[in-house]
Amino acid sequence: MTKLSKLDKASETAIKVCMGAKKNESILIITDELKREIGYSLFENAKRLGYKSLFVEMKSGKINGEEPPEQVAKLMQMFDIVLVPTAKSITHTDARRAASKKGVRVATFPGITKEIMIRGMNADYKSIAKRSIKLKKILEKGKQVRVTAPSGTDISFSIKGRTAIASKGLFHKKGESGNLPTGETFLAPVEGTANGVFVVDGSMAGLGLIGNVKITIEVKDGFATKITGGSAARKLKTMLDKVGKGTRNIAEFGIGTNDSAKLSGVLLEDEKVMGTVHIALGNNISMGGSFNVPIHLDGVIKKPTVYLDGKLLMNKGKLLI
Repeated sequence: MTKLSKLDKASETAIKVCMGAKKNESILIITDELKREIGYSLFENAKRLGYKSLFVEMKSGKINGEEPPEQVAKLMQMFDIVLVPTAKSITHTDARRAASKKGVRVATFPGITKEIMIRGMNADYKSIAKRSIKLKKILEKGKQVRVTAPSGTDISFSIKGRTAIASKGLFHKKGESGNLPTGETFLAPVEGTANGVFVVDGSMAGLGLIGNVKITIEVKDGFATKITGGSAARKLKTMLDKVGKGTRNIAEFGIGTNDSAKLSGVLLEDEKVMGTVHIALGNNISMGGSFNVPIHLDGVIKKPTVYLDGKLLMNKGKLLI
C-alpha cells in the first residue's frame, strides 16, 4: 500500500471529514492553471476513495468575485459536491449561489497554497465548528457592533436583524457552502449604518500581507469614502474603481475562529486566524445583503476589541466566549 503524502491526507480530510462525502456521491473539482497541483490532488484522492469524480480546469480569474464561465457554472449544479481550489475566489458569485440553491455542497479554496492546505486541513474542525456556531448565536442576538484596534480602527455599525453565518468547516447538509480551510463567523452589517475608520494592518485581499504602511479606510453612512496608505491603498482603489459602483459598500464583518491558522498573506487563511477580525468591501448578497457587485475584498485587523451592544465580545484579540 502506498504511503499517503501530507497533501493526500489533507485532500482526504477535505473530502471525508469536511464535506462528509457519502457512498455513491459525485464530486466535481474545478481548478485553474495556478492551483492545478491542489486540484489534481483532490481529484486523485476522490477517485482513490471510490467517488464518481470529474476534474475541470479553467483559466484563472482576474479578481475575487468574478463569475466562472457559463459552462462551468452549469456543471456545478450537476454534482453532489463541488471543490474549487482557484487563485481568485468564486465564493461570492451567482454560479456558487445557484449551485447551493440546488442543494449542492460547495467548498471554495481561494488562493490556497500547498502549505496552507496541509496546515489548515489538520485543524480540529469539531472544536472550530462549536466555537463558530456559539459566536453565530451571540451575534444574532445583538444590534450594534463597535470595533477598535491599536492601529487606529474605530468603527460602528448595525447588525440588527442580520443572520450570521458560521463557516465551520463541516459542510454535510444539502446546500451548505464555505471556504476550506475555514473557521470564521461573519455577517453583513446593515447597509448605510457603518461609520468611522478601519485600519487594515494584517492582510488585504488581492494584496497579501500589509507591511509598515497600513491601509486606512474612512467610512461614512456605509461606504468607504477615503482610502489612504501608500502604494497598497492606491492598488486597492484601482481594484475597486475598475469595477465601479457599489464596490465601496461595507459588505462584511467577520471574526476568525481557527486556532491553527496563521497570518500568511493568503486571505483564505488570514481571515480565519483566531484573534483577528475582518471587514470587507463590495458584494454582500451571499450573506443576506443587497449589493451584488462582482468584487469582494476583505481586510484583516489585528488585536481588535469588539463591543456588542456595549458589552465586550473580544478584548485585544482574545475572544471572550
